[in-house]
Amino acid sequence: MKRQLSLLREFSAPLAAGVVAALLWANLAPEQYHHLLHDPLFAGLSVHFVTNDLFMAFFFGIAAVEITQSCLPGGDLHPLRRAVNPLLATVGGILGPVVLYLLLNRAFGDPALYRGWGIPTATDIALAWLAARFIFGKGHPAISFLLLLAIADDAVGLVIIALFYGDPLAPVQPQWLLLCAGALLLCWLLRRFRVISYWPYLIFGGTLSWLGLHEAHLHPALALTLVVPFLPHPPVEKRHMFDIDPDDLTPLSRFEHDWKLFVDLGLFVFGLVNAGVAFGSVGTATWLVLASLICGKMIGIVGFGLLGSKLGFPLPIGVGLRELFATGLIAGIGFTVALFVAGEAFPDSEAGSAAKMGAMLSLFAFVPAALVMKMRRARQTGA
Repeated sequence: MKRQLSLLREFSAPLAAGVVAALLWANLAPEQYHHLLHDPLFAGLSVHFVTNDLFMAFFFGIAAVEITQSCLPGGDLHPLRRAVNPLLATVGGILGPVVLYLLLNRAFGDPALYRGWGIPTATDIALAWLAARFIFGKGHPAISFLLLLAIADDAVGLVIIALFYGDPLAPVQPQWLLLCAGALLLCWLLRRFRVISYWPYLIFGGTLSWLGLHEAHLHPALALTLVVPFLPHPPVEKRHMFDIDPDDLTPLSRFEHDWKLFVDLGLFVFGLVNAGVAFGSVGTATWLVLASLICGKMIGIVGFGLLGSKLGFPLPIGVGLRELFATGLIAGIGFTVALFVAGEAFPDSEAGSAAKMGAMLSLFAFVPAALVMKMRRARQTGA
Protein backbone atom coordinates (compact mmCIF):
# COMPACT_ATOMS: atom_id res chain seq x y z
CA MET A 1 0.00 0.00 0.00
CA LYS A 2 2.84 2.36 0.89
CA ARG A 3 4.55 1.68 -2.45
CA GLN A 4 1.29 2.22 -4.37
CA LEU A 5 0.76 5.56 -2.60
CA SER A 6 4.34 6.55 -3.42
CA LEU A 7 3.79 5.76 -7.10
CA LEU A 8 0.57 7.78 -7.17
CA ARG A 9 2.42 10.77 -5.70
CA GLU A 10 5.43 10.31 -7.97
CA PHE A 11 3.28 10.43 -11.08
CA SER A 12 1.22 13.41 -9.81
CA ALA A 13 -1.97 11.34 -9.84
CA PRO A 14 -3.77 13.53 -7.23
CA LEU A 15 -3.16 16.69 -9.30
CA ALA A 16 -4.27 14.96 -12.52
CA ALA A 17 -7.42 13.64 -10.82
CA GLY A 18 -8.23 17.11 -9.50
CA VAL A 19 -7.82 18.64 -12.96
CA VAL A 20 -10.10 16.04 -14.55
CA ALA A 21 -12.72 16.48 -11.81
CA ALA A 22 -12.58 20.28 -12.20
CA LEU A 23 -13.00 20.15 -15.98
CA LEU A 24 -15.98 17.81 -15.72
CA TRP A 25 -17.63 19.75 -12.89
CA ALA A 26 -17.08 23.18 -14.46
CA ASN A 27 -18.56 22.05 -17.78
CA LEU A 28 -21.43 19.87 -16.54
CA ALA A 29 -22.59 22.02 -13.59
CA PRO A 30 -20.84 25.42 -13.80
CA GLU A 31 -23.04 27.24 -11.26
CA GLN A 32 -22.62 24.49 -8.69
CA TYR A 33 -18.87 24.53 -9.29
CA HIS A 34 -18.72 28.33 -8.81
CA HIS A 35 -20.63 28.06 -5.53
CA LEU A 36 -18.26 25.32 -4.36
CA LEU A 37 -15.28 27.61 -4.85
CA HIS A 38 -16.58 30.91 -3.56
CA ASP A 39 -19.33 30.26 -1.00
CA PRO A 40 -18.14 30.53 2.62
CA LEU A 41 -17.00 27.16 3.94
CA PHE A 42 -16.29 27.99 7.58
CA ALA A 43 -15.51 31.23 9.45
CA GLY A 44 -16.36 33.08 6.25
CA LEU A 45 -13.51 31.40 4.34
CA SER A 46 -14.09 29.91 0.90
CA VAL A 47 -12.54 26.78 -0.61
CA HIS A 48 -10.72 29.04 -3.09
CA PHE A 49 -9.17 31.11 -0.28
CA VAL A 50 -8.21 28.09 1.84
CA THR A 51 -6.57 26.43 -1.17
CA ASN A 52 -4.76 29.33 -2.84
CA ASP A 53 -3.88 31.44 0.19
CA LEU A 54 -3.32 28.79 2.90
CA PHE A 55 -2.58 25.39 1.35
CA MET A 56 -0.31 26.89 -1.32
CA ALA A 57 1.87 28.34 1.45
CA PHE A 58 2.94 24.75 2.17
CA PHE A 59 3.38 24.01 -1.55
CA PHE A 60 5.75 26.95 -1.95
CA GLY A 61 7.35 26.06 1.40
CA ILE A 62 8.31 22.62 0.04
CA ALA A 63 9.66 24.34 -3.10
CA ALA A 64 11.74 26.58 -0.83
CA VAL A 65 13.18 23.47 0.86
CA GLU A 66 14.39 22.20 -2.53
CA ILE A 67 15.95 25.58 -3.34
CA THR A 68 17.63 25.84 0.08
CA GLN A 69 19.04 22.31 -0.06
CA SER A 70 20.32 22.87 -3.59
CA CYS A 71 22.28 25.95 -2.51
CA LEU A 72 24.07 24.18 0.37
CA PRO A 73 27.58 22.78 -0.05
CA GLY A 74 27.14 19.48 -1.86
CA GLY A 75 23.83 20.61 -3.35
CA ASP A 76 23.04 20.84 -7.04
CA LEU A 77 23.47 24.63 -7.18
CA HIS A 78 26.77 24.62 -5.25
CA PRO A 79 29.41 25.77 -6.06
CA LEU A 80 28.20 28.62 -8.21
CA ARG A 81 30.42 27.78 -11.19
CA ARG A 82 28.77 24.38 -11.47
CA ALA A 83 25.38 26.03 -11.73
CA VAL A 84 26.29 28.93 -14.04
CA ASN A 85 25.07 27.33 -17.27
CA PRO A 86 21.67 26.20 -15.93
CA LEU A 87 21.30 29.56 -14.18
CA LEU A 88 21.98 31.36 -17.46
CA ALA A 89 19.48 29.00 -19.12
CA THR A 90 17.01 29.99 -16.40
CA VAL A 91 17.45 33.65 -17.35
CA GLY A 92 16.66 32.67 -20.95
CA GLY A 93 13.75 30.57 -19.76
CA ILE A 94 12.29 33.66 -18.06
CA LEU A 95 13.10 36.33 -20.64
CA GLY A 96 12.18 34.22 -23.69
CA PRO A 97 8.55 33.59 -22.69
CA VAL A 98 8.06 37.15 -21.40
CA VAL A 99 9.40 38.78 -24.57
CA LEU A 100 7.49 36.43 -26.85
CA TYR A 101 4.26 36.91 -24.88
CA LEU A 102 4.53 40.69 -25.06
CA LEU A 103 5.42 40.67 -28.77
CA LEU A 104 2.58 38.30 -29.66
CA ASN A 105 0.14 40.24 -27.52
CA ARG A 106 1.18 43.49 -29.18
CA ALA A 107 0.70 41.94 -32.64
CA PHE A 108 -2.43 39.82 -32.15
CA GLY A 109 -3.73 40.31 -28.62
CA ASP A 110 -5.35 42.92 -26.46
CA PRO A 111 -3.91 45.49 -24.01
CA ALA A 112 -6.07 43.91 -21.30
CA LEU A 113 -3.98 40.73 -21.60
CA TYR A 114 -0.70 42.49 -20.81
CA ARG A 115 -0.94 41.43 -17.14
CA GLY A 116 -0.54 37.78 -18.14
CA TRP A 117 3.16 38.11 -19.04
CA GLY A 118 4.22 36.26 -15.86
CA ILE A 119 2.16 33.13 -16.57
CA PRO A 120 4.57 31.48 -19.06
CA THR A 121 7.64 32.03 -16.87
CA ALA A 122 6.72 28.97 -14.78
CA THR A 123 8.06 25.41 -15.02
CA ASP A 124 6.30 22.61 -13.15
CA ILE A 125 9.21 20.80 -11.46
CA ALA A 126 7.47 17.47 -10.81
CA LEU A 127 5.79 17.11 -14.21
CA ALA A 128 8.88 18.31 -16.10
CA TRP A 129 10.97 15.78 -14.18
CA LEU A 130 8.55 12.96 -15.06
CA ALA A 131 8.59 13.93 -18.74
CA ALA A 132 12.39 14.18 -18.75
CA ARG A 133 12.83 10.80 -17.11
CA PHE A 134 10.51 9.24 -19.68
CA ILE A 135 12.21 10.92 -22.67
CA PHE A 136 15.89 10.79 -21.65
CA GLY A 137 15.89 7.67 -19.49
CA LYS A 138 16.76 7.40 -15.81
CA GLY A 139 20.09 8.94 -14.82
CA HIS A 140 20.64 11.05 -17.96
CA PRO A 141 22.62 14.27 -17.19
CA ALA A 142 19.97 16.33 -19.00
CA ILE A 143 17.56 15.51 -16.15
CA SER A 144 19.83 17.11 -13.53
CA PHE A 145 20.32 20.11 -15.82
CA LEU A 146 16.54 20.49 -16.17
CA LEU A 147 15.96 20.19 -12.42
CA LEU A 148 18.57 22.84 -11.64
CA LEU A 149 16.96 25.10 -14.20
CA ALA A 150 13.44 24.41 -12.87
CA ILE A 151 14.40 25.09 -9.25
CA ALA A 152 16.06 28.40 -10.14
CA ASP A 153 13.03 29.16 -12.33
CA ASP A 154 10.71 28.59 -9.35
CA ALA A 155 12.84 30.87 -7.17
CA VAL A 156 12.48 33.68 -9.72
CA GLY A 157 8.80 32.81 -10.08
CA LEU A 158 8.25 33.38 -6.34
CA VAL A 159 9.73 36.87 -6.71
CA ILE A 160 7.53 37.60 -9.75
CA ILE A 161 4.39 36.53 -7.88
CA ALA A 162 5.33 38.64 -4.85
CA LEU A 163 6.18 41.80 -6.79
CA PHE A 164 3.73 41.80 -9.69
CA TYR A 165 0.68 39.77 -8.74
CA GLY A 166 -0.86 41.43 -5.76
CA ASP A 167 -4.52 42.46 -5.85
CA PRO A 168 -4.81 45.24 -8.49
CA LEU A 169 -7.77 46.70 -6.58
CA ALA A 170 -5.79 46.84 -3.34
CA PRO A 171 -2.53 48.81 -3.57
CA VAL A 172 0.48 47.52 -1.68
CA GLN A 173 0.66 48.61 1.97
CA PRO A 174 4.43 48.36 2.58
CA GLN A 175 4.22 49.23 6.30
CA TRP A 176 2.81 45.76 6.95
CA LEU A 177 6.03 44.23 5.66
CA LEU A 178 7.46 45.11 9.08
CA LEU A 179 5.67 41.97 10.25
CA CYS A 180 7.65 40.00 7.67
CA ALA A 181 10.85 41.62 8.94
CA GLY A 182 9.79 40.61 12.45
CA ALA A 183 9.25 37.05 11.24
CA LEU A 184 12.77 36.98 9.76
CA LEU A 185 14.28 38.32 12.99
CA LEU A 186 12.33 35.80 15.07
CA CYS A 187 13.45 32.89 12.89
CA TRP A 188 17.05 34.10 13.06
CA LEU A 189 16.83 34.19 16.87
CA LEU A 190 15.26 30.72 17.01
CA ARG A 191 18.12 29.38 14.91
CA ARG A 192 20.74 31.25 16.91
CA PHE A 193 19.39 29.67 20.11
CA ARG A 194 19.53 26.27 18.39
CA VAL A 195 15.80 25.53 18.43
CA ILE A 196 15.73 22.10 16.77
CA SER A 197 12.00 21.74 16.15
CA TYR A 198 10.56 23.35 13.02
CA TRP A 199 7.22 24.04 14.75
CA PRO A 200 8.16 27.37 16.41
CA TYR A 201 9.51 28.61 13.07
CA LEU A 202 6.31 27.49 11.37
CA ILE A 203 3.79 28.69 13.95
CA PHE A 204 5.31 32.01 14.97
CA GLY A 205 7.50 32.98 12.02
CA GLY A 206 5.10 31.57 9.42
CA THR A 207 2.05 33.26 10.94
CA LEU A 208 3.78 36.64 11.21
CA SER A 209 5.03 36.33 7.63
CA TRP A 210 1.60 35.31 6.33
CA LEU A 211 -0.17 38.18 8.09
CA GLY A 212 2.43 40.68 6.89
CA LEU A 213 2.09 39.63 3.26
CA HIS A 214 -1.71 39.43 3.46
CA GLU A 215 -2.12 42.86 5.01
CA ALA A 216 0.49 44.34 2.65
CA HIS A 217 -1.66 43.03 -0.24
CA LEU A 218 1.12 40.75 -1.47
CA HIS A 219 0.40 37.07 -1.96
CA PRO A 220 0.39 35.32 1.45
CA ALA A 221 1.02 31.92 -0.16
CA LEU A 222 4.70 32.93 -0.19
CA ALA A 223 4.85 33.20 3.61
CA LEU A 224 6.89 30.05 4.29
CA THR A 225 9.47 30.89 1.63
CA LEU A 226 10.74 33.52 4.09
CA VAL A 227 10.85 31.03 6.97
CA VAL A 228 12.22 27.83 5.42
CA PRO A 229 15.80 29.07 4.73
CA PHE A 230 16.22 29.66 8.49
CA LEU A 231 15.42 26.06 9.44
CA PRO A 232 18.59 24.35 10.73
CA HIS A 233 20.13 22.07 8.13
CA PRO A 234 23.27 19.93 7.75
CA PRO A 235 26.51 21.73 6.83
CA VAL A 236 26.82 19.56 3.72
CA GLU A 237 23.91 18.34 1.58
CA LYS A 238 24.18 14.66 0.62
CA ARG A 239 20.95 14.25 -1.32
CA HIS A 240 19.62 15.46 -4.61
CA MET A 241 16.15 16.35 -5.85
CA PHE A 242 13.55 13.63 -5.27
CA ASP A 243 16.02 11.62 -3.15
CA ILE A 244 15.70 11.22 0.61
CA ASP A 245 18.63 11.03 3.01
CA PRO A 246 17.36 8.84 5.89
CA ASP A 247 20.21 10.03 8.12
CA ASP A 248 19.25 13.71 7.81
CA LEU A 249 17.06 14.48 10.84
CA THR A 250 17.55 18.26 10.78
CA PRO A 251 14.47 20.50 10.99
CA LEU A 252 14.70 21.43 7.29
CA SER A 253 14.56 17.77 6.24
CA ARG A 254 11.90 16.87 8.82
CA PHE A 255 9.66 19.70 7.64
CA GLU A 256 9.84 18.36 4.08
CA HIS A 257 9.30 14.76 5.18
CA ASP A 258 6.33 15.60 7.43
CA TRP A 259 4.51 17.88 4.97
CA LYS A 260 5.31 16.50 1.52
CA LEU A 261 2.57 13.85 1.61
CA PHE A 262 0.05 16.50 2.67
CA VAL A 263 1.14 18.74 -0.22
CA ASP A 264 1.24 15.95 -2.81
CA LEU A 265 -2.26 14.73 -1.92
CA GLY A 266 -3.55 18.27 -1.45
CA LEU A 267 -2.72 19.03 -5.08
CA PHE A 268 -5.97 17.20 -5.87
CA VAL A 269 -7.85 20.10 -4.27
CA PHE A 270 -5.56 22.62 -5.99
CA GLY A 271 -6.39 21.05 -9.36
CA LEU A 272 -10.09 20.97 -8.48
CA VAL A 273 -10.08 24.66 -7.53
CA ASN A 274 -7.87 26.08 -10.30
CA ALA A 275 -8.43 23.93 -13.39
CA GLY A 276 -12.19 24.33 -13.75
CA VAL A 277 -12.42 26.07 -17.11
CA ALA A 278 -15.11 25.68 -19.75
CA PHE A 279 -14.03 23.91 -22.90
CA GLY A 280 -15.31 26.94 -24.79
CA SER A 281 -12.87 29.17 -22.90
CA VAL A 282 -10.16 28.82 -25.52
CA GLY A 283 -9.22 32.30 -26.67
CA THR A 284 -6.36 34.64 -27.45
CA ALA A 285 -4.86 34.24 -23.96
CA THR A 286 -4.74 30.46 -24.48
CA TRP A 287 -2.48 30.71 -27.50
CA LEU A 288 -0.37 33.51 -26.01
CA VAL A 289 0.38 31.42 -22.92
CA LEU A 290 0.87 28.16 -24.83
CA ALA A 291 3.16 29.64 -27.51
CA SER A 292 5.18 31.55 -24.92
CA LEU A 293 5.59 28.48 -22.69
CA ILE A 294 6.65 26.08 -25.43
CA CYS A 295 8.40 28.30 -27.99
CA GLY A 296 9.56 31.09 -25.68
CA LYS A 297 11.04 28.70 -23.12
CA MET A 298 12.80 26.66 -25.78
CA ILE A 299 14.28 29.70 -27.57
CA GLY A 300 15.42 31.33 -24.33
CA ILE A 301 16.92 28.19 -22.76
CA VAL A 302 18.73 27.08 -25.92
CA GLY A 303 20.02 30.58 -26.63
CA PHE A 304 21.32 31.28 -23.13
CA GLY A 305 22.60 27.72 -22.68
CA LEU A 306 24.73 28.11 -25.81
CA LEU A 307 25.80 31.57 -24.62
CA GLY A 308 27.01 30.04 -21.35
CA SER A 309 29.08 27.53 -23.30
CA LYS A 310 30.66 30.33 -25.34
CA LEU A 311 31.50 32.20 -22.12
CA GLY A 312 33.38 29.18 -20.76
CA PHE A 313 30.65 27.55 -18.67
CA PRO A 314 30.01 24.31 -20.55
CA LEU A 315 26.89 22.20 -20.66
CA PRO A 316 27.04 18.94 -18.68
CA ILE A 317 28.82 16.04 -20.37
CA GLY A 318 26.22 14.15 -22.41
CA VAL A 319 24.08 17.22 -23.05
CA GLY A 320 24.47 18.35 -26.64
CA LEU A 321 22.43 20.69 -28.81
CA ARG A 322 19.64 18.17 -29.37
CA GLU A 323 19.32 17.42 -25.65
CA LEU A 324 19.31 21.16 -24.97
CA PHE A 325 16.44 21.65 -27.44
CA ALA A 326 14.50 18.81 -25.80
CA THR A 327 15.18 20.24 -22.33
CA GLY A 328 13.93 23.67 -23.42
CA LEU A 329 10.71 22.11 -24.72
CA ILE A 330 10.12 20.07 -21.54
CA ALA A 331 10.67 23.20 -19.43
CA GLY A 332 7.63 24.61 -21.23
CA ILE A 333 5.40 22.44 -19.03
CA GLY A 334 4.14 25.23 -16.80
CA PHE A 335 0.99 23.63 -15.39
CA THR A 336 0.76 23.97 -11.56
CA VAL A 337 2.51 27.31 -11.03
CA ALA A 338 1.23 28.65 -14.37
CA LEU A 339 -2.34 27.83 -13.29
CA PHE A 340 -1.71 29.64 -10.03
CA VAL A 341 -0.29 32.75 -11.70
CA ALA A 342 -3.12 32.77 -14.29
CA GLY A 343 -5.64 32.88 -11.45
CA GLU A 344 -3.80 35.81 -9.89
CA ALA A 345 -3.29 37.67 -13.18
CA PHE A 346 -6.92 37.43 -14.32
CA PRO A 347 -9.09 36.63 -11.29
CA ASP A 348 -12.61 35.42 -12.11
CA SER A 349 -12.53 36.43 -15.76
CA GLU A 350 -12.83 34.87 -19.21
CA ALA A 351 -9.21 35.83 -19.88
CA GLY A 352 -8.20 33.87 -16.78
CA SER A 353 -10.04 30.77 -17.98
CA ALA A 354 -8.45 31.06 -21.42
CA ALA A 355 -4.99 31.53 -19.90
CA LYS A 356 -5.50 28.50 -17.65
CA MET A 357 -6.39 26.43 -20.71
CA GLY A 358 -3.05 27.42 -22.23
CA ALA A 359 -1.26 26.42 -19.01
CA MET A 360 -2.94 23.00 -19.05
CA LEU A 361 -2.25 22.43 -22.74
CA SER A 362 1.44 23.02 -22.03
CA LEU A 363 1.49 19.41 -20.82
CA PHE A 364 1.79 18.47 -24.49
CA ALA A 365 5.23 20.11 -24.66
CA PHE A 366 6.62 16.63 -24.01
CA VAL A 367 5.47 15.54 -27.51
CA PRO A 368 7.88 17.69 -29.57
CA ALA A 369 10.59 16.99 -26.96
CA ALA A 370 10.12 13.25 -27.45
CA LEU A 371 10.18 13.68 -31.22
CA VAL A 372 13.47 15.61 -31.04
CA MET A 373 15.09 12.79 -29.07
CA LYS A 374 13.50 10.10 -31.26
CA MET A 375 15.05 11.73 -34.33
CA ARG A 376 18.45 11.54 -32.65
CA ARG A 377 18.02 7.86 -31.85
CA ALA A 378 16.76 7.14 -35.37
CA ARG A 379 19.90 8.70 -36.87
CA GLN A 380 22.13 6.76 -34.51
CA THR A 381 20.54 3.45 -35.52
CA GLY A 382 20.54 4.38 -39.20
CA ALA A 383 16.73 4.35 -39.42
